[in-house]
Amino acid sequence: MDQIEFFDIPSPCKRVCETDKQGYCITCYRSRDERFKWLTLSDSQKQDVLRLCKQRAARRRYLLSQQPQPQLDPLTSQFDLNF
Repeated sequence: MDQIEFFDIPSPCKRVCETDKQGYCITCYRSRDERFKWLTLSDSQKQDVLRLCKQRAARRRYLLSQQPQPQLDPLTSQFDLNF
């Protein structure tokens, strides 16, 4: 049985529509189809999309944390060369 929602579920849109290689928005993590159909989705479907977005965001954070970090040159990084 679905829980009754008292408030409309707001869109997770951050107004920065740019997609990654997989086709997901880089700020809200929705697919193109999920973004275009948002207004026609039921509250249950919106909850599912939000759950998927959280999973995608967590996966992106994990993948970014696994990338090697650039090493700074200790001789030049201690000086501010911007005059």
